Amino acid sequence: MQMQKIRKHNKSLTTLAKTLRRNMTIEENLLWNKYLKSYPIKFYRQRIIDKYIVDFYCSKARLVVELDGSGHFSKKGIESDEIRDKLLSERGLTVCRINNIDVRKNFDDVCTYIDEIVKERLSYTPPPQKRSPSP
Repeated sequence: MQMQKIRKHNKSLTTLAKTLRRNMTIEENLLWNKYLKSYPIKFYRQRIIDKYIVDFYCSKARLVVELDGSGHFSKKGIESDEIRDKLLSERGLTVCRINNIDVRKNFDDVCTYIDEIVKERLSYTPPPQKRSPSP
């Protein structure tokens, strides 16, 4: 599958992204302040990618971390997430969805999980492209 280039973000979302950064959920605050903020590889919070604002984004690992509350488990929420994840995946990004309850009750395991995914993504090297034989 060919990766699509990440388009410049939708500038109309900039104000909303800044507001979301200032008003993060309890779980987002916990994960950001106790782990991702000081993670050795840069993570961004409330990052705009195309027409979406993702909770956390690591550009080097091409990883999106989404924290899911109850709204993500309704039929509409599941359908919206599938569409969003497909678009992000088409751009070569891996989307990691984590339940808010896990952030609260299994924080260390969540951090280990994210760390493992980052390391896996950074160690992955795509197979070499086949060259056409020279005439």
